[in-house]
Amino acid sequence: KQWYQRRVAITAGGYESEAAVVFATTDKSLKHKGISAFVVPKPAQGVSLGKKEDKLGIRGSSTCVINFDNCMIDEANLLGKAGDGFKIAMRTLDAGRIGVAGQALGIAQASLECAVAYSQQRQAFGKPIASLSTIQNKLADMECKIWSARLINWHAAKLKDDGHNFTKEAAMAKLVASEAATYCAHQAIQVLGGMGYVSDMPAERHYRDARITEIYEGTSEIQRLVIAGNLLKEMVQ
Repeated sequence: KQWYQRRVAITAGGYESEAAVVFATTDKSLKHKGISAFVVPKPAQGVSLGKKEDKLGIRGSSTCVINFDNCMIDEANLLGKAGDGFKIAMRTLDAGRIGVAGQALGIAQASLECAVAYSQQRQAFGKPIASLSTIQNKLADMECKIWSARLINWHAAKLKDDGHNFTKEAAMAKLVASEAATYCAHQAIQVLGGMGYVSDMPAERHYRDARITEIYEGTSEIQRLVIAGNLLKEMVQ
């Protein structure tokens, strides 16, 4: 038996990966329970890639359109059972949010280190700007936000490793880490001033890369809905 799929999807790493996981409706009457997941190898007959999108950030990974035109997939390429797609997607999102939180933390940490190094070298009024209280306040806030996000992410990862439910904690980790990355990248540019706006310094790249962490694997708005929904269920119990 073979599965037939025709659609257009957006993916990350389209040109670098050797396969794609595709979610497709196999039984419309079952709504979300009629979604199945497939592993589609690349290249494959009926599969073509569109142009690489010119993105604001994360330019090391390509994003493109994947076109499916009369693509035939063997049943062996089905992940799990027919109709398992929605459950697989939700589990993948939960785990992926821990990964995105880690990515965001790396950007936030790099932004802080950039700001610290520059503030210790840049002289103003005969002394490093790191001695100014305004700069110190920014660095302190960045450090606090990073560690708050890091500890939540470690907690979410521990719950996952121990086999416990971690949906709420993964959403919390992703939310606070991504917003910390955006905040720290922004503040790093403020510390660097005009130098933060030029591509000779890494701060502008951190600023561009941070933005996506609040979008993929669920936007910050979605994370808040997930957190609140789970919290309300817990409080009722």
